[in-house]
Amino acid sequence: MPSTLSVRAALLLTLAAVAVSAAAADAQDPLAAAIASPSRTAKFTVRDQYRHPLETLRFFGVRPNQTVVEIWPGRGWYMEILAPYLREQGKYYAAIEAPDVPGAAKEAKDNAAVLRKRIADDPTHLGKVVVTELHPPQLTEICPPGTADVVLTFRNVHNWLATGDQQAHFNAFFKALKPGGVLGVVEHRAKPGTSREEMRKSGYMDEDYIKNLAGTAGFRFDAESPINNNPKDTKDYPEGVWTLPPTLALGDKDRAKYLAIGESDRMTLRFVKPGS
Repeated sequence: MPSTLSVRAALLLTLAAVAVSAAAADAQDPLAAAIASPSRTAKFTVRDQYRHPLETLRFFGVRPNQTVVEIWPGRGWYMEILAPYLREQGKYYAAIEAPDVPGAAKEAKDNAAVLRKRIADDPTHLGKVVVTELHPPQLTEICPPGTADVVLTFRNVHNWLATGDQQAHFNAFFKALKPGGVLGVVEHRAKPGTSREEMRKSGYMDEDYIKNLAGTAGFRFDAESPINNNPKDTKDYPEGVWTLPPTLALGDKDRAKYLAIGESDRMTLRFVKPGS
C-alpha cells in the first residue's frame, strides 16, 4: 500500500503537470499571448485581476480574423491587447471620443493625444490601428457601415448618460455591425431600480436601462457573464464609483478599505444584431 507521502507526492506531480499543460495551451492561444505580451504598459497589466481580459474577450467571441471596433478606448488599455491580436488577420478600429469638436472635454483631448502617441511609439504592435471619431450627432461613422464583426464598449455608457446622447451611441453601434454581429458592453452595475439622476451622479448604471438602450437601437440581448462581478462593491460611496480604484477620488481617506473592495461590480452583456 503506498505511503501517505508517496500519494501526496504523486498528487503534487499531477497538479504540476496540469498547470504546465494549461500554461502551454494558453501560450499557443494568440489572445492569451497578446495579454501576456511584454509590450503592454506595465501599469495596465496590474488591472488584469479586475478586468479579466481573456475571459471577457472570449465571452464576446472575439477572434483574430475579425473586424473589431472599440468605443472610446481612453488611453489604450484594451487597444494594447486587441490591436496586436487582430494585426495579421483582422482589423482594429479605435473609435475615440472626438477631441476637436466644439465643447470637447479636456480629458478627450488628453486621451486622444496620449493614444496617438502610444500608436506612433509602437508601430510593430499598433501600427495598423485605424483611429476614427465618435461624437453624435456630428460624427457617428466608427467604421464603414455594416462591416464590423464586434463592437466593444468598456465602462462608457455612464458618460453618455451625462451628456444625453446615450441612444445615439447605441444607434451608431448598430449601424456599424454586420447582421449577426456582436455588441459587447461592460459597465458599472447599479442596484436595480436606481434612478436616472442617481446613475448620472454615481456612475453606476441600471442593467435594464442598458438593455433597453440596446433594444431600442435594434439589438437582441443574447447573454451575460458573471466574470466582472464584484460582490464586495456596496455602491454607496461619497464620490460614486470613482471612490473605488483606480480613481480613488477620496485620496488617502479610507484608502485601504477601498483597495480591499477593488474595482467596481460590472455587468458584462452580449447583444446581437439580428440577421444571418
